[in-house]
Amino acid sequence: MTEWHFYEPARGHGLAHDPLNAIVAPRPIGWIATLSSNGRRNLAPYSFFNLFSYRPPIIGFCSSGVKDSLTNARATGEFVWNLATRDLAEQMNASAAATDADEFVLAGLETLPSVLVAPPRVARSPVQFECKVTQIVQLQDRGGADLPSWLVLGEAVAIHIDAAMLEDGVYQTARARPILRGGGPADYFEIGEAQRFAMRRPA
Repeated sequence: MTEWHFYEPARGHGLAHDPLNAIVAPRPIGWIATLSSNGRRNLAPYSFFNLFSYRPPIIGFCSSGVKDSLTNARATGEFVWNLATRDLAEQMNASAAATDADEFVLAGLETLPSVLVAPPRVARSPVQFECKVTQIVQLQDRGGADLPSWLVLGEAVAIHIDAAMLEDGVYQTARARPILRGGGPADYFEIGEAQRFAMRRPA
């Protein structure tokens, strides 16, 4: 018979560490590049990130608190998402530092120019999405009270894919060795070919 650990989040979880982000895991990483209104570069990873629409492609990241990525996206209407991979894990982590420094320089990352937006791309990332902001939504609790969290949604207007990630016209997810955020203070996971299995939807 299953023994359940039950809790109501508003009353606390009663555990050594909040299990929520370990349960809803692993999560894609929103490695977001922006420019401030005066052209200052910023690069930061967000663990609340995902794809929300195919056509047009809409992706989004959520900022807990007012951070530079949110401020810049709101001011300029643009951002670039860069795929975080195992080879870039240390640089991605370095860009998470709370600093006024240029995170591209701090993490030792070279950039490439974007085509349709102003923020630069991470040169070594095998995939980048150039995005135009479509909505910025402040989250609310069930009572309608505003929370200090903002969901930034953007339409990918230009997509760059390293051709080495393609085989017979199909993007090979595991080939890039993407990393994903797990739970706790430090857990990440890597996607590899060994984790792949095939299952088609029922007709």
